[in-house]
Amino acid sequence: MPESDIRINPDELKTFTKEVFVKLGVSSDDAGIESEHLVWANLRGVDSHGVLRIPYYVDQIEQGIINPNPKISVKNETPATILVDGDMALGPVVTTKTMTKVIEKAKNIGVGWGILRNTTHQGCMGYYSMMAAETNMAGIAVVCSPPNMAPHGAKAAGTHNAPISIAVPGEKYPSLVIDMATSVAAGGKVKLAADKGISIPLGWALDQDGNPSTDPNSAPILLPFGGPKGSGLAIMFECLTGIMAGNPLQSPVLMGKRGPEHGPQNGFLAAIDIATFTDVHGYEKNVDDLIDGIKGLPKADGVDEIFVPGEPEGRVYLDRSENGIPLPGGTISKLKDVAGKLSIQVPSNM
Repeated sequence: MPESDIRINPDELKTFTKEVFVKLGVSSDDAGIESEHLVWANLRGVDSHGVLRIPYYVDQIEQGIINPNPKISVKNETPATILVDGDMALGPVVTTKTMTKVIEKAKNIGVGWGILRNTTHQGCMGYYSMMAAETNMAGIAVVCSPPNMAPHGAKAAGTHNAPISIAVPGEKYPSLVIDMATSVAAGGKVKLAADKGISIPLGWALDQDGNPSTDPNSAPILLPFGGPKGSGLAIMFECLTGIMAGNPLQSPVLMGKRGPEHGPQNGFLAAIDIATFTDVHGYEKNVDDLIDGIKGLPKADGVDEIFVPGEPEGRVYLDRSENGIPLPGGTISKLKDVAGKLSIQVPSNM
């Protein structure tokens, strides 16, 4: 942890976050969901999707982009599927509620599939896939937005760095979970670098003219991981989210029919009842065996330990739950500005 970072008590940070959104007109219940989600991301070390986002969300509420009191509605529903319009709600609020419905469907029929349209930034996608894993199911969560990433071979934004998370339960081990963007680095990591006052690695992003950039304050166009692989996944995820929901967010921008505003998002959520296919206990034991086998492989030179997806974040969660969440000075300064504007108290040692 950099010396300039300050450790903040997670419960105090959660209380502060909830108060911010209540002050902005969000219901107490919804503000609680939002604060739980953001602080959870910080606890797992995913600081790019934690409380760093609060000033951005505040601005979007004040600009009328995020709707603090949305009329969330179900547009179509079958025993296995659901299409939800978020009415530009806070992303974690409507996504958590929708994933709960998707899990219920999987319990009833074996699989649940939900599509969300017209929501806002959904935060850390691992939160939703792990909701399913915690109920002995496999979970999948994907989100898409207007273009912010250059497709392979292009030097302008043409697709979104659509993140995907997949989680499955273990028995001895916690959930096995992958949560990744289709870009080399998530956009939030560029924001985090700006808050820390550090450069980003070459190959993460381009500037507005399509030139490689190491300045996090001049890097609006992300680059796909693995060239055509990350680019191809991102394009297909748009086909499974916005286009399938009848709410495309990328082609209208590419065709010049709308601007590249950053407000709306679409996504899909899935839950699969493992018991529909196999014994749950046996499945979890086999996941444990897979993990043990991978971690027991010969290590490459310079490697002390082989990690499986979600394992580093799980260890960070234990440390930060006990010792507090480290926040960089830039993030703390912005949160103090929000607190001053809304006349609320910041956590004790912030």
